[in-house]
Parts: sequence; structure tokens; C-alpha cells
Amino acid sequence: MTTTTTPQPNTRRPAVVSSARPSTSTVDRRIDDARTGVPALLVDHVTKRFTLGRGRPPVSAVDDVSLRLERGEIHGILGANGSGKSTLIRLICGLLTLDEGRVEIFGLDLERDEMAVKRLINRVSVDAAFFKKLSPLENLSFAARLYGLDAGTGKRDAMAILARLGIGEKRVGRPIEQMSRGMQQKVAIARALLTSPSLLLLDEPTTGLDPRSKLEVQGFIEELRTTHDATIVLTTHDLAEAERLCDRISILNDGRVVAASTPDGLKRLVAERHDQPATLEAAFMTWTGRSLDDDLEAEEDSDDED
Repeated sequence: MTTTTTPQPNTRRPAVVSSARPSTSTVDRRIDDARTGVPALLVDHVTKRFTLGRGRPPVSAVDDVSLRLERGEIHGILGANGSGKSTLIRLICGLLTLDEGRVEIFGLDLERDEMAVKRLINRVSVDAAFFKKLSPLENLSFAARLYGLDAGTGKRDAMAILARLGIGEKRVGRPIEQMSRGMQQKVAIARALLTSPSLLLLDEPTTGLDPRSKLEVQGFIEELRTTHDATIVLTTHDLAEAERLCDRISILNDGRVVAASTPDGLKRLVAERHDQPATLEAAFMTWTGRSLDDDLEAEEDSDDED
């Protein structure tokens, strides 16, 4: 995607304070050094293995994956359940350690510059956790304190973000446990946006939302990219959402990137090389061996059994 400005990492608001954190001047210098000529996100030959049982060989959840995101890009990750999408997101944000490879955020190494990196990123997952007895505003106010935000500023920003996502004043004081799953997911997105992250990791952010709420969140994601120079990684089960929002899409299968291009590029490739309809559905089926509807039905059957 072509932009007319050069976005810079947002250093206005710090993340959680830690005794191991480098000095502010050191962090700012590292970020300033990383401003020019580097991608927003570089995932370089990353591998993650898990051992499922004693005596069993390790299983690669993410296998030699490489990605490069430019500033302001929205990059979609598509794949069947178990393909490694969520594991990849957890590796990028440092919740899991790398077995092989490296990850850089705006030129900062994830492992070497961990605290500096955490100032630049935030994550929304489909299984976001809250203090369920507290209200959305109380949850966000608590998060704002952890991020080191001024109490008044944190409350004002929280109210503005919640309102933008369609959560009005009548709902901000209601306990989270009384809200629908979709509404809780919108609160999770609002919480992640408190830090104005330069890199936002969205792991199926619209799952469980009704059509209207889904459109509101999608519009807000577009607005973030346009007005805040945010770079976004998006995993989704919604092909229409991926086509609407994403500049580029990577398809994962068994932990590997099996295809990567723009939405139009993937449609063109599946038509020209595989003689299939020029659709993202056809691309997904061709490179993963299953349809997204089949994948969702399998997920629902698993939920029913639970």
C-alpha cells in the first residue's frame, strides 16, 4: 500500500512499569534509531514446537514462518483451526518464546529489546479475560493504571473509545458478566486501544459479534490505520472481512505459510494456476484442503461436545 506520510512508532504512552525496564531515554533512543527504513514487523524464519506427551516427538505449531509488514499495513492471517494462527500471534507479542528465528518490531528485537517493544504493541484475543464483576469502565480504568496513564486521561480516553465502539453510557457501568460475548469482545478491543499501539495484533476480533457490531469494529479498524498510523495483524474466519480490511493475506496450513499475496493476487493465482474460481474461498480451499465453513462447523461441534 502506498502512503503519503511516514508513520512513526507512538511513544506517547508507556506500558506496564517493571523494575527491569530500561531508562526512558534509552528506550526512546532505541525507538528513534528504528524509525527509518525498517518494516513495522519482521518475522524471520520463526519456529515453535510443543511436546504433547512423554516419549512423543515435538510437534511444530509454527514452522519456518517469515512475514514482513510495512508501516500502516493491515496483514491478514487465514488458516484452519490448528494451523498456527494464534500461536504466531502469541510469538509476535512475546507470550511464547521462540524456538528458532527472530521477530523485530520497528527494528527492535523482540527478545533483546522486550520492554521497548511492549511500548509499541497490544493484542486482542478471542478469549480475552476480564474482572467479570467490574464494569467496562472499571476494567479499562484498571488497565489504564497498569499502562501508567493518568487517571483522568485514562477515564476520558476509555469513555471515548467505548462510545466509538457503540458502548453507550448506560452500559459502561454494567458488570461485564451481564454483557454478551460480542459486547465483551468490543470492550477487549477498547482496552487494547488505550495505549494507542503502533502495532495492533487482532486475533479473531469480531468473532461472536452480531452483523452491526462487526461492521462497527471493522470500520474502527480502518479508522485506526488511517488516523493513527497503526499497523495491524488480523487473524479471522471471515473471508469478506479479510477482503475488506487486508492489504495482504498469508494463508497458514500446518504451521507453514502456503500462500501470500494481496486479496486480488490470491484470487488471480488460484484462477490462473489451479483453474479455480477467482475467490478467496477457492484460494482457502485450494491451499488448506478444506473450506472455511467446514472449519467453523468442526469448531461448533467441538464446542457442543464440551
